[in-house]
Amino acid sequence: MSDGWSYLQTRIYMDTLVTIEVPRPADCDRAAGLVENAFGWFAEVERVCNRFDGASELRRLCETAGRPVPVTPLLLRAIEMALEVARDSGGAFDPTVGAAMEARGFNRSYLTGTAGSSGIAVSDTTYRDVILDPVAGTVMLRQPLLLDLGAIAKGFAIDLAGAELAPLGNFAINAGGDVLVRGRNAAGAPWQVGIKDPRRPDQLLSVVSLTEGAVCTSGDYERRTESGHHLLEPGSQAPAASLASVTVVAPSAMLADALSTAAFVLGAENASQFLQRQGVEGLMFTSDGRLISTPGLATYLA
Repeated sequence: MSDGWSYLQTRIYMDTLVTIEVPRPADCDRAAGLVENAFGWFAEVERVCNRFDGASELRRLCETAGRPVPVTPLLLRAIEMALEVARDSGGAFDPTVGAAMEARGFNRSYLTGTAGSSGIAVSDTTYRDVILDPVAGTVMLRQPLLLDLGAIAKGFAIDLAGAELAPLGNFAINAGGDVLVRGRNAAGAPWQVGIKDPRRPDQLLSVVSLTEGAVCTSGDYERRTESGHHLLEPGSQAPAASLASVTVVAPSAMLADALSTAAFVLGAENASQFLQRQGVEGLMFTSDGRLISTPGLATYLA
């Protein structure tokens, strides 16, 4: 992502390569320690929010419907963001689609490679069935359901990692194409983040230039089974069809990650206006090959 010398480390978390780059650190030992701490947040979010792991806090919550359950601040914040985006998108984004995703074949753990089932049946659930009490630190599920925080967790981990790296001033975190940057690259220039063409993966649609913020993409090419891609319309529980990818530029990765998913489900006719209402910028590639962008995106293009 930059020219010149950088401290660079790559690990695998959340079924993707996570790379942290720190340009020309003044103190390599200090940078190395902060990078290790940053990676630790990916492991922690994965441990808490993994719907494939029956021992995760998320799964334990999903197996306890009908009463308030105390949860850790980390899981509380992830669910809180999911519900905020669900409300703002009029339910287009809905974290209660986990059982529908399982039924469509998205039931294979990326950690073990084995297929499994939560045992929670597909039902007519919505985000309104999730009752959060931030003061008491509890979450109550009105009926049995399986939460999927896939559109929240990776961005959340990126942001927590970024907070660890903040003292360094300049850094970039790239988690499978979802990117958070601060400062400048090793050449002293703004970071350049490519936006992949969803139909020609070896080519770019555009390049975003920024010194602070996140760039996250949701696309129909990322995760697929025989039944289609993983970005489901909550009502029909079928894959959303009018867009091929949505890239969002936002202040935080969790926000960009969640809003790109919501915009994808909202579709080509509504995505741009939705993103503008949220105060972020986006680039949409439609299933018939058109590009739609928010008016302010041009200020970020390299």
